[in-house]
Amino acid sequence: MTDAATPTPPPATPVDGEAQQEHRDANGKPTMAVKVYAPFQIYYEGDAYSVSAVNDVGPFDVLPHHHNFLCMLAPSNLILETPDGQKVIKVSRALLHVRSERVVVFMDV
Repeated sequence: MTDAATPTPPPATPVDGEAQQEHRDANGKPTMAVKVYAPFQIYYEGDAYSVSAVNDVGPFDVLPHHHNFLCMLAPSNLILETPDGQKVIKVSRALLHVRSERVVVFMDV
């Protein structure tokens, strides 16, 4: 039972007016929309449970509900855990951008 004097908190508001879209696989596990591409090639486009990468600070993971994030990737392997299994993409230079349950990696920059 709630106290009538206790206000109900307002619903969370999206960042920058952008709606947060909840992505889930067939089993209800949270996913994110991921696109990895270069000017003339798409390496991967689809859902992923996680993205593992390396920048100048070190290795890191991006999971669903990650805060907005932007960085240059160091030469390494980009590892995507997807509903269809693990995908490994070799990175020489790339820009990674996370925003609103979407990860975009622009290769060869």
